[in-house]
Amino acid sequence: MDLAADLERVARAARAYAGDDAVAAILPAEPVPGRRLYLCAFERRDGARSWLVLDGDARPVADRGDVRDGVAIAALCELAAESAFPGDLDELRSQLVALRLTENPDGIDEAEAAALALQRVLGVPPTLATAERLDEVGAATRRLERALDPTVGSPFAAAMQAGQAVVEELLADVEASYRIPFEEQSR
Repeated sequence: MDLAADLERVARAARAYAGDDAVAAILPAEPVPGRRLYLCAFERRDGARSWLVLDGDARPVADRGDVRDGVAIAALCELAAESAFPGDLDELRSQLVALRLTENPDGIDEAEAAALALQRVLGVPPTLATAERLDEVGAATRRLERALDPTVGSPFAAAMQAGQAVVEELLADVEASYRIPFEEQSR
């Protein structure tokens, strides 16, 4: 089953847990290969949000560690995708083509290839949050950063470092407003 169809299936299941709330978002994640989880956000009429993680069979996950793992990889992949390039990659690619045609500076081919590679890695939603995806986005972004200006540090790395606080805040929010009680299990 492709990811879009899988998300539809999980969205239908999530509505059973929504009550009067709306299903606001579903983020698919695979914190470890073969272990698919879905972070579901529910929104009340007053805007308050609550959370539930469903497993691959669309059943609620009650283990706090599993929930944290799924939320963390989903949040990190979202942060990486948002931080990969601060603008429009289509526009950058157009500007690089124009620069190649008018000035043809050294390294322009590498910059064009790197921009295209990042665009391909980012893909079109929906995407599955995995450690592999996180690494691919990071590597493609760094390649583009180096191609554009090898003398500067990585704005992507700085954004990811700064975003750790956002990930921790999301984890705390999910735990505080989780729709079912956690069952503590030893790891």
